[in-house]
Amino acid sequence: MKTSIATVSLAGDLEEKLAAIAKTGFNGIEVYEQDIIGFEGTARQAGNLVRDYGLSITLFQPFRNFEGMPENQRSNSFDRARRKFDLMGELQTGLLLVGSSVSGEASGDVERIADDFNQLAELAKERSIQIAYLGLAWAPYINDHLKAWEIVQKVDHPCLGLGLNSFHSMMAKPASQAIDEIPGDRIFLVQLADAPVIDMDLRYLSKHFGSMPGQGDLDLEQFMRKIAATGYSGPLSLNVTNDKFSSANPRTIAVDGYRSLLNLADHVRRLEPAFAIEIPDIPDRAEARGFEFIEFTSNDKNEARIIGTMLHAMGFAYVGHHISKAVGLWRQGNINIVINTESEGFAYSAYIMHGTSICDIGVQVDDALATLRRARAMGAKTFHQPVGAGELNIPAIRGVGGSLLHFIDAKTDLGKVWEIEFTPQKQENEPEAAGLDHIDHIAQTMNYEEMLSWTLFYTSIFKSHKSAMIDVADPSGLVHSQAISSNHGDMRITLNGSETHRTFAGQFLADNFGAPVQHVAMASNDIFKSAAIMQKNGFVSLEMPANYYDDLKSRFDLEKELIEKMQAANILYDRDEGGEYFQFYSQPFFSGFFFEILQRKGDYSGFGARNAQFRIAAQKKYQRISGIPLC
Repeated sequence: MKTSIATVSLAGDLEEKLAAIAKTGFNGIEVYEQDIIGFEGTARQAGNLVRDYGLSITLFQPFRNFEGMPENQRSNSFDRARRKFDLMGELQTGLLLVGSSVSGEASGDVERIADDFNQLAELAKERSIQIAYLGLAWAPYINDHLKAWEIVQKVDHPCLGLGLNSFHSMMAKPASQAIDEIPGDRIFLVQLADAPVIDMDLRYLSKHFGSMPGQGDLDLEQFMRKIAATGYSGPLSLNVTNDKFSSANPRTIAVDGYRSLLNLADHVRRLEPAFAIEIPDIPDRAEARGFEFIEFTSNDKNEARIIGTMLHAMGFAYVGHHISKAVGLWRQGNINIVINTESEGFAYSAYIMHGTSICDIGVQVDDALATLRRARAMGAKTFHQPVGAGELNIPAIRGVGGSLLHFIDAKTDLGKVWEIEFTPQKQENEPEAAGLDHIDHIAQTMNYEEMLSWTLFYTSIFKSHKSAMIDVADPSGLVHSQAISSNHGDMRITLNGSETHRTFAGQFLADNFGAPVQHVAMASNDIFKSAAIMQKNGFVSLEMPANYYDDLKSRFDLEKELIEKMQAANILYDRDEGGEYFQFYSQPFFSGFFFEILQRKGDYSGFGARNAQFRIAAQKKYQRISGIPLC
C-alpha cells in the first residue's frame, strides 16, 4: 500500500519528522515548503535525506492563488510556478498540489481558469511534472471536487489531474457525490483528513481541529468506497493539521496516522473486494466478547488486604491461588478479579510506578492470536515476559498508561487459564454473593491530549464504535469523556481526559503517576437486592445528598416509594429513550479509585453522564487537599 503523510501534520524539524515517519510504516511524505525553507542544507540535500530514510516524496505543496489572477499579476503567478518546479527538480519529486484560489482578486471565469491551467500543464510537461488540482471548500469559486473536475476535463492535459481531499469533499455540497464517476487514472492523489462536525468556519476548522481518519465525525467509509469505485490505485496520504499535533511527539502522531490509514483501507477492502489499492493481509478487527479479568497489583500487604476486604463486602469469594506466584483469584458471577502481590515481574514494576492499581485487563475474543496480529499491524506494542512451568503464554499488548491487555479465547487452552494456573481455594467466612454478574465497563483516565490516540487504538483493534464526546462538569474544571462500545455491547470502555490536575480525574492521574483505570463498573440484575446484600457484608456506599433526590422528583415521573428506596441505598438514576439506568458507588480509595454497581433496564446505552457531576462532588469530599503530599 502506497502511504504518505504531510510533514505539516507533525511537530519538529524535518529530520525529526522523517525519523518518526520512517519508523512507523509510511513509504512516502508530502513535503511542505516551509520544512525545506527551515532546513539547514540545500533542497537537493533535503531530498537525499528523505531517500536516506527509505521514503519518497509523494507530493510537494503548497502552491496557492495561482489561477484567475488579474493580468498584471498573471506573469508573477507563472514565475512563482517556475520557481516551484525548479525546487521540485532539486528535491526530485514530480507531483505538485495546487489548491484552488482564495484570493479576492481572482476571477471565477471558467475559461480563464482553464487557460491558466493549460499553460501551467505545458510548463509542467517540460519538467516531467504532474499537477493535482484540489478544490478548497472555502474558496469563492472552485470550492468542491466537481468544479475542480470540470476544469481538469476542460483542460484535458495528461499533466493535469484531480486532487481529492476527504475534508474538502465531505464538507462541500453535494459532499462526496459523483466521485465514483471520475476515472481513477485522472485522480492524481487522494488525501485523507477527518474532523468533528461542528458549526465553524471551514478554514479554521480544518487548520485547528483536523484529525486522523476515525478520530472525527466524517463518513470516510463512504468517501473511500467511492474512491474504490473509480479504480484509483495511487497513494493514500494524510494531510491533517491540529493545534495539539503541533506540540505532540511526532512519533505518536505518525503511529496514529498510519494506524488510521491502514484501519480505514482494510475496512473498505472488506466491503469493496475490487478495491485497486493493495492492502496488507491482516486479520479483521476482533469481536470483543467481554472482560475476562482485571488484575490489581499491590506489593503493600495492607493495601492488598484493603482490596480483599472491599471485594468480600461486594460479595466476591476467594476461589483460587496461582500455582507458583503470589497471585490470588476472586470471583462472582462472570467476574474474575486477580490480586498480584509479586515482588518481581511486570506487575511489580507497575506497582513501583503507580502504586496499588489495576495493571492488566483481560479481554475475551474469538481468536487471541489473530487479535494479537491485528493489534501488531495497527502499531500496538506486544508484551512478553518469562512463562513459568505450568503457565500459559497468553497474547498481550501494551495499553493505556503502560498497562496490559491480554487476549483470551475459548477455542484454545487460554479459556481454561483458571483451571490450569490456579489451585482452588475455599474461604472459611465466604460472603453472601451480591448478584453481580459481569463487568459492564471500565473507565480509563488520561490527559486530554491522549484521548484521540487511545480512541483510535481501541476502534482499530476491536469491532467497536465511539459515542459523541461529552463534557463532565467537575467543581474544579471540565473532564472530557469518550465512550467506546463493542458492536454488541459486551465490552464498554470510557476514556476520561482531564486538562487540569485540579479535577477529581486529574488528581487521580497525578497522584498515581498515570495509572490508567480509575473505576470498574459491575452489572447486577437487581440493584436493590445487590445493595442490601453488600451493605450486610459491610460495604459502605458513596453517600449522595438529599437535594439530589429532591431534584429527581422534578426531573422524572418516578413513584415516591422508588425514590425513597434509591435514597436509602444511595442509588442514582438516569433514563433515555431506550430504557433506565440505576447506579451506586463505593467510596474512593487509593487516591481516587472506586467501584460502581449498576443495572441497565431496556436498551439504555449510556453511562449515567447526567449524574457524573453529582457523583464527583460527593467523591471530592474524600479527595486529598491540594498541596498536601501523599507521604
